Amino acid sequence: MIGRKTPNVTLKTRIRDESIGGDNPYRWEMLQTADLFKGKRVVLFSLPGAFTPTCSTFQLPDFEKMYGEFQENGIDEIYCIAVNDAFVMNAWARQQGLEHVKVIPDGSGEFTRKMGMLVAKDNLGFGMRSWRYAAIVDDGVVEQWFEEPGFEDNCETDPYGMTSPQNVMEQIVAAATGDKAAA
Repeated sequence: MIGRKTPNVTLKTRIRDESIGGDNPYRWEMLQTADLFKGKRVVLFSLPGAFTPTCSTFQLPDFEKMYGEFQENGIDEIYCIAVNDAFVMNAWARQQGLEHVKVIPDGSGEFTRKMGMLVAKDNLGFGMRSWRYAAIVDDGVVEQWFEEPGFEDNCETDPYGMTSPQNVMEQIVAAATGDKAAA
């Protein structure tokens, strides 16, 4: 995956717009993934689904907590993408109290499929979802890649470690300092 350009996909997002008024002041906005990555160095991480235990207890909250440290190490943004719709992703972001990490809905799984990371999770009643991965993306090109072991449809376990923010940060620092042993 290293050196590969991320796919350009149009995603349907919901953006808060106070001019709409009412209880649901959101409007639809089409988002090009190429625009997300253009001219920026970002952490992109994907997970099986919003509101799921590992994702909600460790991965997303820890990326949020470590946002400042990532910025200090040359990261402009942190994006969390999941095969969930915009309503679910926005509700999850509110429930998690996110201020820094941006959630991205890949409702149809098109981006995830084109990244080669779409897997069946029918054994959990999820349908098609993303395998857990993370990447450092520099101006749309994958610079570093992190993928949980055991990639397969209907995996009986939910491996987590390679894509933890702590590991991703360790590898960013190692690459910056030339520490081949850690990287």
